Amino acid sequence: MTVTPAAAQHDVPGPMTSAATPPWTDVLAAVTDDCLAALLEGADQDWSRDAHGLDWTCRRTLDHLALGLTGYAGLLIARPDDRYITLFASLDPEASVPDCLDGLRIAASLLTATVRETAADVRAWHPWGHSDATGFAAMGVTELAVHTYDITRALGLSWSLPDVPSAAVLGRLFPEAPPGHGPFDTLLWCTGRGALPGLARRVEWQWDGTVR
Repeated sequence: MTVTPAAAQHDVPGPMTSAATPPWTDVLAAVTDDCLAALLEGADQDWSRDAHGLDWTCRRTLDHLALGLTGYAGLLIARPDDRYITLFASLDPEASVPDCLDGLRIAASLLTATVRETAADVRAWHPWGHSDATGFAAMGVTELAVHTYDITRALGLSWSLPDVPSAAVLGRLFPEAPPGHGPFDTLLWCTGRGALPGLARRVEWQWDGTVR
C-alpha cells in the first residue's frame, strides 16, 4: 500500500475539522479503547442473552464486530469493485469474553493501521457506497459504537459515545442527520435504535459511505 502524508492524517472532515481535531486513526483508536473498557465491565455477566434490539446474542454480536472490522480493512487492501472480500474473521467460541475482547482489539487495530497506510485517493466497494479510508474508519467507529450500545444496554450498563466521534461519523456517513439534537442520540436515531423529539424510530436505515 502507498503511504502519503495526506493518507497518514485522514483528518476528520466537515465542520469537525480544526487544528485541534484528531485524525480518523486517532478517533478510531480512542473509540476502540472506550468500547472495549465498557464491554469488559460486563464480561462476567450472561452474554447468551440477546443484545438490545437484536436477534443476536451479546456473544454473537462480538463475532459480528470482529468480522466487520476485519472486513473493512480487507476491502481497503483488496479494493474490489463489486463484492465483499473472501476472508472471514471469527472469535473462538470456547474463549472467555475477555479473551474475545482481545480478538476484537486486534480486528480494530488492523483497521486502524490499514486506514493509516491507505492513500487518500483509494476507493473500495461497499454496498452502501464506494468509499475511501476515512469512510471505512467512520464505518468502524459506527459499528463499535452501536453494538457496544446494544450489548451494554442488554447487560444493564450505561454507556454512550462521546460527542466528538459521534458528530464525526454523523458528518461522514449520515448527511441526512437531523440537526438540533445530541450527537449520540442522533446517531442512535440514524441507526434505528431510538426516537428523537418529533421523529419516530427508524424501521429501515443505512449510511452513505460515498466520498463527498
